[in-house]
Amino acid sequence: MMLAPTVASFGYRSRFPEPAIRNRMRLASAVVVALAAATLPGAGAAQGVAPRDPGQKTVQIAHTAVRPVIDGALDDAAWANAARIDDLHQVNPVEYAPPSERTEIYLLYDDDALYVGARIYTPPGEITANVMRQGASITQEDSLFVTLDPFNTQRGGYFFGLNAHGVRFDGLYRNVSEYYSDWDSIWFAGAQRFEGGWTAEYEIPFKSLSFDPASDTWGLNFSRSLETRNEDMAWVSRNRRWDPSTAGRMTGLSGLNQGIGLDIVPSASLVNRRTLNTDDPATVVVEPDLDLSDDDFEPSLDLFYKLTPQLNASLTFNTDFSATEVDDRQVNLTRFGLFFPEKRDFFLRDSDIFEFGRIGASDGGGALSNAERQNARPFFSRRIGLGAFGEPVDLDYGGKVSGRAGRFELGALSIRQHDNPRAAVDETTLSVVRAKAGIGSESTVGMVFTDGDPLNPRDNSLAGFDVLYRNSRLPGGRTIEAGAWYQATDTEWLAGEAPNPARPDGDDTAAGLGFSIPSNNGFRGAFSTRRVEANFYPALGFTSRTDVRDYAGQLAYTHRPAAGRWQSLFFNLDGQRIEGLDGRLQSQRIGLTPLQAHTRQNDMLYLRSNFEKEMLDAPFEIRPGVLIPAGEYSFADHGIELGFSAHRRFSGRIARTDGAFYNGGRVRTFGNLTWAPSPRFRTGVGFNIQEIDLPIPGGKFSTRIVNTTFDVVFSSKLSWTNLIQYDNVSEVMGLNLRLNWIPEAGRELFFVVNHNLQDFDEDNRFHTFASDVVAKASYTFRF
Repeated sequence: MMLAPTVASFGYRSRFPEPAIRNRMRLASAVVVALAAATLPGAGAAQGVAPRDPGQKTVQIAHTAVRPVIDGALDDAAWANAARIDDLHQVNPVEYAPPSERTEIYLLYDDDALYVGARIYTPPGEITANVMRQGASITQEDSLFVTLDPFNTQRGGYFFGLNAHGVRFDGLYRNVSEYYSDWDSIWFAGAQRFEGGWTAEYEIPFKSLSFDPASDTWGLNFSRSLETRNEDMAWVSRNRRWDPSTAGRMTGLSGLNQGIGLDIVPSASLVNRRTLNTDDPATVVVEPDLDLSDDDFEPSLDLFYKLTPQLNASLTFNTDFSATEVDDRQVNLTRFGLFFPEKRDFFLRDSDIFEFGRIGASDGGGALSNAERQNARPFFSRRIGLGAFGEPVDLDYGGKVSGRAGRFELGALSIRQHDNPRAAVDETTLSVVRAKAGIGSESTVGMVFTDGDPLNPRDNSLAGFDVLYRNSRLPGGRTIEAGAWYQATDTEWLAGEAPNPARPDGDDTAAGLGFSIPSNNGFRGAFSTRRVEANFYPALGFTSRTDVRDYAGQLAYTHRPAAGRWQSLFFNLDGQRIEGLDGRLQSQRIGLTPLQAHTRQNDMLYLRSNFEKEMLDAPFEIRPGVLIPAGEYSFADHGIELGFSAHRRFSGRIARTDGAFYNGGRVRTFGNLTWAPSPRFRTGVGFNIQEIDLPIPGGKFSTRIVNTTFDVVFSSKLSWTNLIQYDNVSEVMGLNLRLNWIPEAGRELFFVVNHNLQDFDEDNRFHTFASDVVAKASYTFRF
């Protein structure tokens, strides 16, 4: 089971506190300046000579009658006839400059799979390869990534990455600038060292991809990182981007075999659960009134079938999420809810199709917390299978259809959720439908519909539409994105229930628009606004605030010196203003980053100042029994952060901020440090310590979140990971131990222990109150 995340009444954010903006006129003025400046080519930046049209690169792939052996050696005779690519260029530090080291890439295909081989030249002492555990991130390793856009739409696709230890890392683009790294597919790879660097081999089965078999052309790109020099390379790039919108072309594909398109994934779990009596923490007594201790055998079955080569259907029965990774601990110092990302595989597959209206885009830069970016999201899959406080809720069965048909994209999901008296959840059916149509090469128009309330026995539905315009072919390699959306909910409120006590007659709609000119070089800018009515209630979605309108904007500039210690210098001004629909200010934030500097070894110096204003119409209980009086509060703080490049054995970041907080003060120290003496062992610690001093009774207190990791990697197939998390608000210590054996993609065995202890009396003596021990095996049969 995925234990509920511990969330106390305080809020942790991984960066400096979110800032505030002075007023709408200043924000609008900043945005006008940003957009005017952002349309100009970046001045003062190191830049090579761009090809006339980088997107015109094309490779004719070769067909092979003999499958190469995928062991990383690149010595199979089949590679002799492969198509070859050796014209990668630098992206960072100097775009279009010749790379400092050679990369040779080879392409083959047969009826069943795409094969990629690579010879990656690197001086042996400069190879960064600290990660050996399958499933770990390799984004800060020397790596080679393959990007595929099988529909050649320039709007989405897949990526497949490999490091020098053969650790696979894949993902699904939710749009051209954001991706899901938790998405996993079945593919095979190997890597080996040679005197001048390392070699890599990939086998990507066509059964793992959605594509149009009638098309012989796919979008294709390659990117490589050399961490010790903080150097990025790519086959095709534009304005230092190498996403699907900038991909080249791979032609010559024909006769591709997706089989009958059926994956059968049975799994079985042996589970022991204990919940102990918290009334008497000194004793270990199972509660007599509820059966909270049991041993279960839990079989489950997932079926995945391609209705057409482009359209996927999936069914799940007795769905089991017991091996899902636990959530990161958060503490909430705000008046509003937190946002936890989805980690369950069933919901991540084709999850990009369910994205709506650019909600979640970072148009306000660092001014917006993740929860505020996600406000008014119509569909949030974590609403399914979890109670109001994160308690697991069983799913009896469910089905999903997702994929593409021509210029149309479709996603439909229906789940039968079991009841859970302990979580106060009734049995119910939950459904969502999402459809999009492509307009031109990069734009879309779409709709969304949801039905059902996972937490209450009442009818709830939502309907909405969105429009996204994107043009990545502006002069100077610039891109512009714009979007608008509208949603309405219809809720059958229970007798005596006030949807919004302050405004019982309020509307139940939400709308927003935004546009941005993103850039990794020179100026960039963004602006967005949304209006969320008082009784807007997306039962299958996410809201952090209702009865509000908000405005957010960003103006930023990146300078990349051609020489010297510093590789990039970044300036940023961002802000957000949130008002009630009555026009009264609720929150405003402005953040100034006078400098974020990266060295050529990828060490980092970050300075930031934050200015905030909060309007409290009623006292705010920041912790039990501690009330901040109603009123208007203006406060600011200033911070510094140092980062140490991940190519070293000792890496991480550490930060400190100091300043005002409401009518008092706050000092924060936070960061994470990792020691990796070898690829087989690493340990680390993360921490967020806040010292609060408010001139009110009980206003002097501290919050602490600490986590410790300890990983032992026996091989790239067998690993043992340990995570210990603690916060002094809930006084809960959580232990997560995972022994994971992955003999090959699609076959997994987990042994997981989740053990929670609590210091009930705050006497530094911890007592067990919940424990799960899970052994789970799964096997994919592919036809």
